[in-house]
Amino acid sequence: MNKKVAIIASNGGLFDAYKVFNIATAAAATDQEVSVFFTFEGLNLIHKEAYKHLIMPEGKEQLAEGFIKANVPSIPELVSMAKEMG
Repeated sequence: MNKKVAIIASNGGLFDAYKVFNIATAAAATDQEVSVFFTFEGLNLIHKEAYKHLIMPEGKEQLAEGFIKANVPSIPELVSMAKEMG
């Protein structure tokens, strides 16, 4: 059976990017067909430069250190992974 996942990305913040690309790459890694519809502020997540400069929300700076310690890929790395997976 062909499994499909559809994601609507309508917000353009850093946490939104992690949600979208983590779900997309996880689904693709399990051989599911993934479609992502980027709209409104979600277009920032795929803009050729904007996604590289998403900032950590104020008051959440400590999470950046946790991301580094846990080897969480950056948004540009997740975008690259998603592209490689088709």
